[in-house]
Amino acid sequence: MAWTSTDSSTRNRAFWTDAFAITGSTSPAVLPRTAIFGAIATAITWFDAVGAWSLGIEVAPLEYAGAVLGVLLVARTNAGYERWWEARKLWGTMTNRCRDLVVAGMAHGPLDRAWRDSYTRAVASFPHVVAHYLRNEREIPEVVKLVGEEIAAKIVARRNMPTAAVGEIAAYIRAARSMGIDGFDFLALETLRASLLDISGGCERILGTPLPRIVAIVIRRFIFLYLATLPFALVSKLSWWTPVIVMLVAYPILSLDQMGVELENPFDKKRLNHLPMGEYAARIELDAFEALAEASEI
Repeated sequence: MAWTSTDSSTRNRAFWTDAFAITGSTSPAVLPRTAIFGAIATAITWFDAVGAWSLGIEVAPLEYAGAVLGVLLVARTNAGYERWWEARKLWGTMTNRCRDLVVAGMAHGPLDRAWRDSYTRAVASFPHVVAHYLRNEREIPEVVKLVGEEIAAKIVARRNMPTAAVGEIAAYIRAARSMGIDGFDFLALETLRASLLDISGGCERILGTPLPRIVAIVIRRFIFLYLATLPFALVSKLSWWTPVIVMLVAYPILSLDQMGVELENPFDKKRLNHLPMGEYAARIELDAFEALAEASEI
């Protein structure tokens, strides 16, 4: 679709909105640290201005150090983004598998209305269970609404809630087999059902394996040394402009470091740009009941 003037206007407004946004940005976490480095630069500039000796050093070593620091920060940010993107792909796969399970159940499962309704509810509840489990939440009102308090209590009682939720789906598939569905259809449903645990396990792997802390220590130590020594390289040429330039340099460097932190755990609501798993689960639920309604009309 071609861009219209309205599209262009919206994009222009979004640019200025994003450029000065505070909510949803790294600024609240980064600005205090930036101010601290500005204060360090101010102190160095003052000592240089009133002292009997010059505190200036050659800028060349810091140019090389800046290049190395840039590589480290990009690597850290990329590592965080890869975790975020892998989590998003896993949730995309979960969406497809849940849809496949419902559609296959409606197409090849028993014609019994009670079974179809209960089976659809069990499948639709799984994404909600995973979302709460990854956030270490044991209150699952969406699941209670879908499958009832008794089954929801059984799921919450298990240490690994997704495993319990998949067990409920498996029970309906076994019931379908006893109600006479074809063996090949039973195996197809079981294969789809088993894939849900693979997806849940992939999310658990991301959650349970944070980036090694030694990486953060090395990068942050390098950031501190670089920004703390930068005023010495600038003061002889910039004088009282040194604190301003140091803060302008510090803000993007510290922001990149914070971006790596925010992207490390894509499931935590406290993280910026966490995955909206509740929205994904709600969409899967809507799709599941649409498939059920369409099957009921046939």
